Amino acid sequence: MPTSYIDTFNFHAGRVIACKYIIEKLLGSGWEAEVYLVRECATGIERTAKFFFPQRNIKDKSLKFYARKLHKLRKCPIVIQYSTQDSMIHKKMPISFLVSEYVEGELLTEYLKRQKGKRLHPFQAVHLLYALAKGIECIHSVGEYHGDLHSDNIIVQNVGLEYNLKIIDMFQWVDTPGANIKSDVMDLIRIFYDALGGQKHYSKHPAEIKAICCGLKHSLALKKFNSAGKLRCYIENMQWDTI
Repeated sequence: MPTSYIDTFNFHAGRVIACKYIIEKLLGSGWEAEVYLVRECATGIERTAKFFFPQRNIKDKSLKFYARKLHKLRKCPIVIQYSTQDSMIHKKMPISFLVSEYVEGELLTEYLKRQKGKRLHPFQAVHLLYALAKGIECIHSVGEYHGDLHSDNIIVQNVGLEYNLKIIDMFQWVDTPGANIKSDVMDLIRIFYDALGGQKHYSKHPAEIKAICCGLKHSLALKKFNSAGKLRCYIENMQWDTI
């Protein structure tokens, strides 16, 4: 095993990082990094810090990918805003981390668990899908994509007349941008399908709901919605009185 291998940082609350940030708590972990809530020493402002495992961030390739992508998408409201990047020494190894805005909210997975029957009413689900499609459309409009949309990387900030959402954990795939954009669209439809209760409840849904889901058949769905923008337009013009 290489000496640069780390599978967890296990930073404790109160630890000072790079003389600038105080660790508050762990927010999540994944294949390439751990994410912590931190507070700026100088201002007390809360931030999110993503600490990359060195073996997953050779020559800062992963960090640079995220930083550049977040900067490119800085005008997309659904995207968390990038702040800066920094480094530290941990166990005698240089560790790079990315600092971004801290977004309060609840993962969509947990939000759905709290709903009656652990699923949304079709009217609610359409509003959720619309907010997602509108947000992802902004990303697609500059030739970018998310790459792995699911309920564990969508943060529900507020629910009222509309859903206020943020997405996290963007990915980089070797497919063409067009293929990745279509993959995002299918992910959106899958999230919608699952939020409604999945296969168990599908047969009981109104025709307009099924017209969006297309039975999760890629060829049918992508013929109608080859981008998030097409999906957004469809929802804006659908017959609401049937839902």
